[in-house]
Amino acid sequence: MQNTFITAAAISGFLTVALGAFGAHALKSVLDSYGHDIYNKAVLYQMFHTLALLGVALLQNHFKSMNLNPAGYAFLLGIVLFSGSLYLLAISGVKILGAVTPLGGLAFLFGWAWLAFQFIRSK
Repeated sequence: MQNTFITAAAISGFLTVALGAFGAHALKSVLDSYGHDIYNKAVLYQMFHTLALLGVALLQNHFKSMNLNPAGYAFLLGIVLFSGSLYLLAISGVKILGAVTPLGGLAFLFGWAWLAFQFIRSK
């Protein structure tokens, strides 16, 4: 799984930079202030959790006896649901997409909680 998470983090990092630049330049005159705020929140959380995903891959290499896969998959799911729904909401204005965002937030929370659980349990 280590290579899977490193590859996913690399792709997500690339997309974060590309989507951030797209939002800052191509969408500059398209989105209103609210849309820009939502879009920027999506970029911010995607970058944080891309780094968390990379961290999971590196931690797996060092702590081979721990099962960190659930955290990695949770961060991936969170990126798709949380940031993905916010990108779509900002661009489309379809408010119902906001109902998906908390599911991504729950996935992020699960990922962080799983990491904590694994390290607390290992003591």
